[in-house]
Amino acid sequence: MAQKSEARFAKIDRLRSNRRVQIEDSKPAHFDDDDEEEEGSHGSIKLRPSEKNVKEDQEPFMGVKVRRKASLHRDYKGDYLDVPSNSFLMKLIGKQGDRQVLFADKALKFTGSGKMKRRILLITDFAIYIIDPETDTLKRRIALAAVERLCLSELSDNFFAIIVPTEYDLLMASTRKTEIVTVLVDATKSMSDYELEVVFSNSFEYNAASDLVKEVQFEEVEGGVKTRILRK
Repeated sequence: MAQKSEARFAKIDRLRSNRRVQIEDSKPAHFDDDDEEEEGSHGSIKLRPSEKNVKEDQEPFMGVKVRRKASLHRDYKGDYLDVPSNSFLMKLIGKQGDRQVLFADKALKFTGSGKMKRRILLITDFAIYIIDPETDTLKRRIALAAVERLCLSELSDNFFAIIVPTEYDLLMASTRKTEIVTVLVDATKSMSDYELEVVFSNSFEYNAASDLVKEVQFEEVEGGVKTRILRK
């Protein structure tokens, strides 16, 4: 079992590279909190991050900026937001009875309508928290026990899906994807002695809402990875 886990994490590490990621969407990117479905979202999305629709501090999450090779071997820090100094976050997790912060950082969350929202992704020893950093609002709490598996591509991109059969799934993007997956697998095993399944595929489906299934397709192209998010 240990050898199997080591091989899996070695495979995850190999996915990290300094390549560019392209996301295709037929409309400009949105960074607001409107979760309503948009017309015409049944087809392929054609979004290309640019100076007009991606701010400078959002580019790393989209894989636009070239990363140095040294970043591929950086040490895991876990808490990148200094959670103990944030009274709101400490009160939030304390109220739920969680004892330890395993990971905290900002990431991009994809809504059912294909919009991107900046969120705080916080992982404790019991749950995953999705928080709006602008309003200090808890958007979602997912118990680790409710997570069935994680889906990733076999290529060099920042996307990952958290599959939650009893609710709806979560598609996110982060340059710290490898660390996030490692933390979730380790936390789940520590809590329940259950090894969380990690599925590698260049095409996977996820439930963007209770009644909405989407497929994420990855394709290696010159200079990086092209990603399509399609409505089924």
